[in-house]
Formats: sequence, structure tokens, C-alpha cells
Amino acid sequence: MSHYHIDTNCIHAGYEPGNGESRVLPIVQSTTFKYDSAETLGELFDLKTDGFFYTRLGNPTIDAVEKKIAALEGGVGALLTSSGQAASMISVLNICHAGDHAVCSSAIYGGTFNLFYKTMREMGLEFSFLSPDCTEEELNAAFQPNTRCVFAETLSNPSLIVTDLELFAKAAHAHGVPIIVDNTFPTPVNCRPFEFGVDIVTHSTTKYMDGHAVQVGGVIVDSGNFNWENGKFPGLTEPDESYHGIVYTKQFGKAAYIAKARAHLMRDLGAQSSPNNAFLLNLGLETLAVRMDRHCSNALAVAIHLEQSDKISWVNYPGLKSSKYYALAKKYMPGGTCGVISFGVKGGRAAAVKFMEGLKLASIVIHVADLRTCVLHPASTTHRQLSDEQLAEAGIGADMIRMSVGIENIADILEDIDQSLEKL
Repeated sequence: MSHYHIDTNCIHAGYEPGNGESRVLPIVQSTTFKYDSAETLGELFDLKTDGFFYTRLGNPTIDAVEKKIAALEGGVGALLTSSGQAASMISVLNICHAGDHAVCSSAIYGGTFNLFYKTMREMGLEFSFLSPDCTEEELNAAFQPNTRCVFAETLSNPSLIVTDLELFAKAAHAHGVPIIVDNTFPTPVNCRPFEFGVDIVTHSTTKYMDGHAVQVGGVIVDSGNFNWENGKFPGLTEPDESYHGIVYTKQFGKAAYIAKARAHLMRDLGAQSSPNNAFLLNLGLETLAVRMDRHCSNALAVAIHLEQSDKISWVNYPGLKSSKYYALAKKYMPGGTCGVISFGVKGGRAAAVKFMEGLKLASIVIHVADLRTCVLHPASTTHRQLSDEQLAEAGIGADMIRMSVGIENIADILEDIDQSLEKL
């Protein structure tokens, strides 16, 4: 499907029905698969042949959606997970062990920050957090001899900071480690990080990829471009005794990273997607390109409208010419960024809450990036566990409202905003 445009691949990649087969991707709601030969099943367990034998490691419905997402990102393979959090965790654990270190952008989703700062530190991994606006010198200074990866977000949630992907990739590769980027907000429709040197991409598929708020999920995509045989990643280049001494780089070549993530970590952690959730995700993916175009045009209209209001203290949207990230956004996301904007209401936290509660069309929900317009106060919800210093490092103020602009008629969205602002 590589010769098709991305909006065509949103619909067709990953699944091609044969003569007389289901036109729509079917749900294979089975945990197990029958074989007539014990020898064949043994070869599947030993990773010597391809096939499905247990849904935790592979399933026809899940496999088709993984292939679609890999095609959209331009990778060699993908692994669906039970959540975006699981994708972030597995993406790092696949190459980092107790005693290892990772360099991480400080402007990341609050749940990811807690995962790295709290839980994975308790597992023996160390993280150094630094601003995505750092200089090249500051970035290089963060690396240590035991650094094994760099983690960042293409477009940070909720501060909407655009990461200079080429700068971060250059630094990571200079130190012999891969860069992992969460591409949830732009989606591959608006940004394909592999084209800028990124090695691994993750998504919370719960967001735009699904687009309808009906499934929780995540995905890891492997570019196949990183050279793991530099002595820093023995898990990929030395025999795995749990698979009779298999060496992933020799057995799977460019797909070694994603093969290990599936065969080792998914096998042991069991954070797999369900076939039904994969089916729902695929329905969302089919309209992803169309929806992202509408999300972005609506969000830009809202951002411009808010900039003109005397009741708004500031507006942050990378698509605005006034944004400090406008140039980077045009470089990495020339077709648009996302449907999420952030802004401050004059009067601080109290005014922000009053504005949100006055909205009629938009809903206050702990969610973002689906087709319905919604709002949230990050400092008291998704990033509630962060200290004031950590909130500042993440670019989140007490007055910040995150608005996820949906695909409703733009006139109705603007009318809803105006009627609520009038009450302040």
C-alpha cells in the first residue's frame, strides 16, 4: 500500500479481503487458534514461524490494525497495547533496564510524567527531565554513560510545545541511543516523525486515532532504522534464554525492536489490546484524515477568535502566526497541528472554572481529541500530582484551559464560547 496517499491508507491499509471474504475487517473474538500439528505449534512458540496461537501475542483483527498504523507512520511494524500508558512503558522497558538512564522532555502528558518519575524510577530506571526548548548544548549535557533512550512528544499535552525533532534526534544518535516520540496529537496525518530521524513512535490511540471516545488503547511503531548493534542493547543482540537463545537482531533484522516488544514484554506483561477494541480503533482510523482536517481548521478559527477577546489573557496554538512555535509547526506539521488549544481567562483559576461551567455545547471531561468539543483544567486534573515547579516546567499555569475543538459546525462552537465569556 506504500504507493497510496495517507488518506487512502487510512481506509485500506492492513486488511485486504480475498474473494468472498468480509469487506469490513472482521472481529476475531477468539483467544486461541487450532492447529493439526504439535510441531507447528512448537515452532510458533519458538518464533521460528509466523502465525497466531494466542491473542496476547497476536490476533488477525489486531494484526490488521497494527499493519495499518505501521503503514501510516512508515514503520516496519507496530504493537497495539491496552492503553497509551502501556505503550509508553513498554517502549522504554524494551531497551532500558534497572540502572539505566533516559533523557526526557519535561513537557509531556502528566500520566507519562508520573509513570517515568514515580513508577519506573521505583523499578530502577533514572530519568533526566529538561525543557524541549533547551539548547543543543543543554541537551547534550543531559546524557550519561548509561543513557539508553530519549523520550519526547511531537506536540506536548497540554502545553502544545513543538519539539524540534531533528535537534533531539541528532543528539540521541550522537550518543548512540534511539529517540522515542509520542505522536498522539498530530497523528501521522499531520506529522511522520520517522522522516525527521525519530526511531520509535508511540500513540495513545484513545485520542484522535479512535476519535469517538469508545476504546482505550495505545500503539508502538518501529521505524526499523536504528542500529541496535552498538553494544548498548544486549537484550536485542544477545541470546534470549527464554526463547532457546534467539537473538532478535539476527532473527528479525530491522524489526528486532518491535519483535522483542511483542515476544518478550507483551508475553510477560499482558498489556494487549482486545480484538473488539482493535475493531473500534480501525473504524476511527478510516476517517482519521478527514477528521484531522476539520479539527485543525476549527481549532485555528477558535484560536483566532479568542485572541480578539478582551476577556482572554493569552492563547497558545502553534498554528497561530503569533505563536513562538509557528515556524517549527510549519516545518514538522505543514498541513496542520491538531485540534487542541490552550488559553488563559482573565481572572485566573476562578474565572477559568466559571467559563468552563458556563459552556453548553462543550463538555468538561477527562478526555481530549475526539470529535466532540471538550474542555479541561489541567492543573487540577491531569497534572494534579505535579508540584508548582513541575507545572511551570511543563508550561502549565493555574489559569490554563485546555480546549479540544471538535468537528461540530464552527459557528456553533464560537457561539458557545461567546455566550460563556459574556457571563464573566
